[in-house]
Amino acid sequence: MDSLRTALVGGEACEVCGRLPHPRRLRLTVAKLLAVFPVELALHALVLAIHPPYVVAVAVLVITTTVLVIWVVEPSAMRFLRTWLHAPHAQPGTGIDALWRIRVTLPDSVGSLERLAHGLATVDANILGLHVHTVEDGVRDELVVSAPDSVRSGALSAVVEDSGGGDVQVWPTTALALIDGQTKALSLAARVVADPTELPHAVAELLGAQLVTDRALLAGPLPSDRTILKIPSPWTGFFAFTRPAEPFTPAESARAHRLAQLAEQTRVLPL
Repeated sequence: MDSLRTALVGGEACEVCGRLPHPRRLRLTVAKLLAVFPVELALHALVLAIHPPYVVAVAVLVITTTVLVIWVVEPSAMRFLRTWLHAPHAQPGTGIDALWRIRVTLPDSVGSLERLAHGLATVDANILGLHVHTVEDGVRDELVVSAPDSVRSGALSAVVEDSGGGDVQVWPTTALALIDGQTKALSLAARVVADPTELPHAVAELLGAQLVTDRALLAGPLPSDRTILKIPSPWTGFFAFTRPAEPFTPAESARAHRLAQLAEQTRVLPL
């Protein structure tokens, strides 16, 4: 299962749009400086030690440095420092230091959400968005919260667990997570009606998941943790989607299957 996840998902992409947040300018500058400085220093030291003619020295430095930095050093450094570069962003002008997505299973009883809200308040975390999914052992709540930049995912997880939550998952996110879910679903449904071949892309966007393109990875039994979802396809038998470490809820599965039905019905409509 780990090999499947590694093959399908990489980086610290936004859980909503699938894109990496744009790095902060200062962090990007520091990262590029860290990448370029050792190469520049080594090449200059080598050229000074050899003492070639002035024109040759300049040409060697310019060409070699440019090729190494653009094609080798800088891309490697950007990949190595990806997590640090794409840390949760401050939201300027809103007083929000960082945004986090939290998924937690709570008892389906009066006061459970209130206890969670009080617990989050102890670390100055404020609930900005909430979606509730019914599951077998209670309710699966998905929250978007703002918290001071000093609060890390471990602290949020501990607070949520102390408030009675189970199976807690926390990720950094962006303001795109606050987009109204109903509006988004209707927009994607309209996309599928206009072009049924958009079905896999619409489902992936709706669920914040990755489309499985290598069927060989699905040859064995599917994992029992519900991190892979299959829906019928009007063309190829089925589509499969993965969302490592974030199980699909029954409600999400129902939405994906409804989009698949919509694509099938649209495909067979007479022109």
